[in-house]
Amino acid sequence: MKKAVIMVLISLFSILSSLFAQWEPDERLTVDAADSYTSENNAWCIAAEEDTVHVVWYDHRDGNWEIYYKRSTDGGTSWGTDTRLTEHIASSQYPSVVSSGNNVHVVWYDIRDGNWEIYYKHSTNGGTSWETDTRLTDYIGYSYHPSVAVSGSNVHVVWYDTRDGNWEIYYKRSTNGGTSWGTDTRLTNNFANSWYPSIAVEGSDVHVVWYDTRDGNWEIYYKRSTNGGTSWGTDTRLTNNFANSWCPSIAVEGSDVHVVWYDTRDGNPEIYYKRSTNGGTSWGTDTRLTEHIASSQYPSVVSSGNNVHVVWYDLRDGNDETYYKRSTDGGTSWEIDTRLTNDPASSLYPSVAVSGSYVHVVWCDKRDGNWEIYYKHNPTGNAGIKIDLPAETTRTKAYLKISPNPCRDRVTIRYYIGQRAECIELKIYDVSGCLVKVFSLPTPYSPDLAPRSGAGLLPAVLSWDGRDDYGTLLPSGIYICTLQSNGNKKIEKILLVR
Repeated sequence: MKKAVIMVLISLFSILSSLFAQWEPDERLTVDAADSYTSENNAWCIAAEEDTVHVVWYDHRDGNWEIYYKRSTDGGTSWGTDTRLTEHIASSQYPSVVSSGNNVHVVWYDIRDGNWEIYYKHSTNGGTSWETDTRLTDYIGYSYHPSVAVSGSNVHVVWYDTRDGNWEIYYKRSTNGGTSWGTDTRLTNNFANSWYPSIAVEGSDVHVVWYDTRDGNWEIYYKRSTNGGTSWGTDTRLTNNFANSWCPSIAVEGSDVHVVWYDTRDGNPEIYYKRSTNGGTSWGTDTRLTEHIASSQYPSVVSSGNNVHVVWYDLRDGNDETYYKRSTDGGTSWEIDTRLTNDPASSLYPSVAVSGSYVHVVWCDKRDGNWEIYYKHNPTGNAGIKIDLPAETTRTKAYLKISPNPCRDRVTIRYYIGQRAECIELKIYDVSGCLVKVFSLPTPYSPDLAPRSGAGLLPAVLSWDGRDDYGTLLPSGIYICTLQSNGNKKIEKILLVR
């Protein structure tokens, strides 16, 4: 009996170690003597589009707070230089970023006008260059903490504002990719304060959450538009308990809407989750995601297919560390917590994004003596989702994509095969033609997954660490990856640079 228990514990430890090992080491993105901060969790400081990852933050290196930007074009493996987005003697803080193709949209708030106003900036070439700043608000009151979302050429922004004497939620949109903007729309109208709105969009459905004191304590509220922001439905109260519920974050995938927040109903702040499976018409029960006597705060959520990813920071380890949790069935059940940071200093305000099979996380961290921006990714953490395929891909043809390429020590291989595939071979050869790696592939066809994968194709992803079948680290050089299925063959070169 004792031996059986030990074997179970060893097996469990092996599984947990494997899960944690999927996360690559922390990457420090800023190196300067001043403090650099990510925004609070109503906004996302990270966005990703295939292999391009965009990060924004605010930074005091120039003597006042300015908005900075950095990008990776190889899935987070390497990073370009810091780009200063604002150029004023006044402070600019709390940015939010979103991307759609080559269009990158950033919002923040700024005191250059004598009071805090919302500003916007746009890149049309994936962050290579940037257009001039656009002022989105123009009132004597203060406008704070914007959050931005995009669907095609429609850009949606929410924030909270004192123009009405108390804090209210406001909304603004552009229908031409940020070139021009409509009028401000007031989303809340009550005597109490409404703070920290978070926004998500799916087609013409726009979803907003915030927290609000109209009920005597802080509660989470939700509102939606089903016509791209032209008109809005009524407020929906999502929480109903005697304690305070704070700082929601929202994500949407199809008709599934996911909301996370932190809540003191348990005596200490814990992370909670709620979902709607019909586009926000009705909502399920609250789900408690953390179970500790220490505080868990400021969650950020993103969804992709049936995968829902949540990050937050947590005091269970004696100092604030960044934690992660995932659901692979649309929020019905959740995996165990994964600790992403492990250092004696605090790690705060994480944001999460996904692209393909990758999960990307950014946060601010004090391990270096001052606050710096850090990044981490999991190249296989978002596997098993629908991925848009090239137009020429059919039920019988295979598709193969390698990224990043060139690579230093690990490469992600995405491949797609037809439903009718009877034999699949994925192999890697060195430049002389010697076989160095053979992959064991999953069953090629699943009737349950095929309807979600476009044209009857099953997407799959795996990671190669640059080792051969015997575990030997291979030297720098060119390697040939081949995918063969149903007599069709795809070949891609991999440049391994140590």
